[in-house]
Amino acid sequence: MNLLFAWRYFKAKKSTNAINIIAWISIAAIVIGTAALVLVLSVFNGFEGLVKSLYSSFYTDIKIIPAEGKMITVTADQLQKIQGLKGIRNFSMVVEEKALVQYEDHQSMVTLKGVDDNYRYVTGVEKNVVIGEFKLGKADDPYMVMGIGVEGALFIQADQPMKTMNIYLPRKGKSAQLDMYRDISNDEIHPSGAFMIQQDFDNRYAFTNIDFVRKALELGPDEYSSVEIAVTDPSNPDPVISRLKDVFGDKARVQNKYEQNRSLYSIMNVERWAIYGVLCLILVVAAFNMIGALTMLVLEKRKDISIIHALGGSRTLIQKIFLSEGILIATIGAGAGMLIAWIIAEIQLHHPFIPLQGGSFLIKYYPVELKLTDFLMVGATVFVIALIASWFPSRKAAAAEFSLRSE
Repeated sequence: MNLLFAWRYFKAKKSTNAINIIAWISIAAIVIGTAALVLVLSVFNGFEGLVKSLYSSFYTDIKIIPAEGKMITVTADQLQKIQGLKGIRNFSMVVEEKALVQYEDHQSMVTLKGVDDNYRYVTGVEKNVVIGEFKLGKADDPYMVMGIGVEGALFIQADQPMKTMNIYLPRKGKSAQLDMYRDISNDEIHPSGAFMIQQDFDNRYAFTNIDFVRKALELGPDEYSSVEIAVTDPSNPDPVISRLKDVFGDKARVQNKYEQNRSLYSIMNVERWAIYGVLCLILVVAAFNMIGALTMLVLEKRKDISIIHALGGSRTLIQKIFLSEGILIATIGAGAGMLIAWIIAEIQLHHPFIPLQGGSFLIKYYPVELKLTDFLMVGATVFVIALIASWFPSRKAAAAEFSLRSE
């Protein structure tokens, strides 16, 4: 019954035109707030998916690193066990170290990763080479694939292997007080290509063959920085991680993609909730309009309230009527807002029309990704805010003392 009263009051013409205006302003504010919240969250989902895909091109499904220190000893028996583990598609041995690269008068500090031939099968770095090719060379004839930012810092053309760069690496076990000629290796290396994935990687990383780096660092035959692994089911790496922990024990840490990028995922999660909180303020403003509209409606419907009292209607019924009125206003606004957001997002998804400002992005238009959870979360938020906003006018209506004689 309370819903019928609420619908009748919503449709009925009010004696004071201001009540209609405030009610429709409330609905418009909820429409705008709901649509903005859904659209911004959808764009955030799009960027989040893009960033994760870019990071997935660089990071592997599983990474084994030393529990302490910079190097981990991987025995022949452990390698054999890795090869025999079910669920592993491929793996690559990696030696990683900071290096200084110099070309003519230009220098750049890089994180140099020496990788074996399997590396191209466990990451997507090779697919993101935009200049030259993914050629690593041999121990006595090394080639380097660098990030596009490193290429720019060195003022070199990465697809011209005839050019020669100098690369400086610290030898194993040397103290911080380095002797430039004794404690640091100085070798020549040729550029072979440049990759472009994400600015953090493009400005920091370079790749070459593992034998060259091992030789320059004077490492033992079983010493590595990490083992990077691709699994057959990237969505569920946990069984493989569990078996790898049994193989390496407490001497190594086995990380999934989330653990390799913990800070990234944490930051994105914080940003998501910050965006959600800020945009909820629009809905809070709409709630104040709703309080005003419902309060004026209560004053206008004093005679109706008195009649309901006279007919034996309880105060709870009166409160429910005006609560339902507020929820009805919110439902209409939220429904319209979600519909508008869905239409705009679908158009942007299939026929992009809102471009990104600037020309240095991998994509030209704002990415969007609609998620049912966002609609449910926004709907629940609108409902809670509408319930709180409607509570005060409905309580006032239920507590009011009106009489038919006074009307």
